[in-house]
Amino acid sequence: MKDFCVFILSHGRAKKVKTLDTIRRLGYTGDAYIVVDDEDDVLSYIAEFGTKSVLVFSKAVVAKTFDAMDNFDERRTVVYARNACFDLARKVGVRWFLELDDDYTNFQHRWREDGKLMGRNVRNLDSLFEATVRFLDASGAHIVAWAQGGDFITGKSNTFIDEPLRRKAMNSFFCDSWRPFQFVGRINEDANTYLSLGGRGARIFTITNLMLQQTATQQSDGGMSEVYIDSGTYLKSFYTVMCNPSCCIVRPMGDKHIRLHHMVRWNNAVPQILDEKWRKT
Repeated sequence: MKDFCVFILSHGRAKKVKTLDTIRRLGYTGDAYIVVDDEDDVLSYIAEFGTKSVLVFSKAVVAKTFDAMDNFDERRTVVYARNACFDLARKVGVRWFLELDDDYTNFQHRWREDGKLMGRNVRNLDSLFEATVRFLDASGAHIVAWAQGGDFITGKSNTFIDEPLRRKAMNSFFCDSWRPFQFVGRINEDANTYLSLGGRGARIFTITNLMLQQTATQQSDGGMSEVYIDSGTYLKSFYTVMCNPSCCIVRPMGDKHIRLHHMVRWNNAVPQILDEKWRKT
């Protein structure tokens, strides 16, 4: 597809970038770049992927362009790279781009059949990426994402897939450089952004029948793992509460390993279209 590329955001693990091999194995043939910051060991990425495939941005410069929502002297998070991608898209000459983390191991179709939650590996990422970009353009959305493996926990009793679109976006971000926006918050930037922008009427969607699989947070070295270990999910979740405390709270989540996590009351979070039956005549 012309006028489109994939950005794979990475930090501190040049030899552990799984996503590039994954998208090639599953049929993506277009341009892909590894995005790293100037506070990383850039030469290790260039040695691994070549000069043309590595894009470098300045963290200090990007840090001045958005609200980190704190006063911590800490830049070991992905939000800087997320915001840098709009300028990088213009640099490489594309309008549309997809932001991916570096630890994806698979992409799948998901559907319900005979009461069971089914899955099958994708084999045609080129056509699926193109279809998603067409939807992004036609819908006027700021972000379109694919579901995550964690969205389908509990299997056949899971209700996430019962709606074709959800008003959130995490981990994968199809974006239009002609419709720029800013990710906000040093941590939990994806939830912060879909809640703050969504509350102001921006269209942000997750397509629920397409799913990515990734390495579990805190299971691999580098990237965001150290930050999550240092601060825990308590601090992480409160960034999103700050974005919209009228509809977001922190509550315990999990079965055996309980952790605190943000919870959004969606009826109070984003504008919604009322059914025609409520129209006044």
